[in-house]
Amino acid sequence: MKWSWRLGEVAGIGIYVHATFLILIAWIAFASWTQDQSVQAVVAGVSFILALFACIVLHELGHALAARRYDIRTRDITLLPIGGLARLERMPEDPRQELVVALAGPAVNLVIAAVLGLGLYAFGGFNMEAGFDALGGPFAQRLMVVNLLIMAFNLLPAFPMDGGRALRAILASRMDYLPATQIAANIGQAMALLFGLLGLLGNPFLIFIALFVWIGAAGEAGMVAVKSALAGIPVEQAMLRTFETLTPGDRLSRAVEITLEGSQKDFPVLERGALTGMLTQDSLLRGLADTGSDSPVSAAQQESDVVVDSHDMLEGALARFEGSSHDTVPVVHDGKLVGLLTRDNIGELLKIQAALETRAKRSPALENRNAR
Repeated sequence: MKWSWRLGEVAGIGIYVHATFLILIAWIAFASWTQDQSVQAVVAGVSFILALFACIVLHELGHALAARRYDIRTRDITLLPIGGLARLERMPEDPRQELVVALAGPAVNLVIAAVLGLGLYAFGGFNMEAGFDALGGPFAQRLMVVNLLIMAFNLLPAFPMDGGRALRAILASRMDYLPATQIAANIGQAMALLFGLLGLLGNPFLIFIALFVWIGAAGEAGMVAVKSALAGIPVEQAMLRTFETLTPGDRLSRAVEITLEGSQKDFPVLERGALTGMLTQDSLLRGLADTGSDSPVSAAQQESDVVVDSHDMLEGALARFEGSSHDTVPVVHDGKLVGLLTRDNIGELLKIQAALETRAKRSPALENRNAR
């Protein structure tokens, strides 16, 4: 994610903090100073918010490690002012697996709260007067309460939040994945409207949550609809069969010529017929800026991080496409390059599919009209 800085790595997963997170820290520091006008209050306020977000990192790691059980990689975890975001390569398609991954995060918050609660009970640190007030009481007691609130909030059926994903998993165990997603998305957007209304009545933070839920629900429902439309269609039906290739010894000037003569932007690089990488438009431009047009393609080409087979289904190929930063993926069969799959081509195929479906829906009505 842009404007993010790497904090470190846990279990092989990069942890990042977004620049906007600093705004939250600054606001907490200012609010603490305004309330007590002491450095001690500022330190206490900032320390609590940092401890809270450490718990949120653990929450996201719960999702990530649960997904790892099903061979799903997590690209990274990013801290944002509204919480954490774990970018999984994909969500499990098995409803039971998705349920486990969705509930793993809130389960971590429950465990944290339980550990803090037992510690407070054992050492007599629980403040009876503060009770379960998230704003009062000892540091550990407030952290325990906030973890319980995070767990409860995430379990709300507001797709694509954890509770919404759990709802989708439960629905998907009883019906097809697409209608289950659409129902969960509709409920999520209804919850987003409620969050927005409550935000307008006094809690502006809920407006940001509402926007996240609304956009996320619509986006995920759209993605599932796309995957459903592509189900059963082999890659070879959508791939480009006519394209230009380069060799590692070609000059970048050759790629420039081909680019200007046609519409191809990304080029497979072959050496003795074997695929060695891709020269993308971005890598071409970087190579031209760094070493000039006379430098060899080998100096600028990138490794092909995703390769699909022409007999693969487009639904699966699209899932692998999501894990790639490239717009073009090489298509191979029996070890030989046979085509290129681009995001644009997938989009064109979807438009054609939609037009054919529209025609198919109109045909019965047209036949009935003609029969009259």
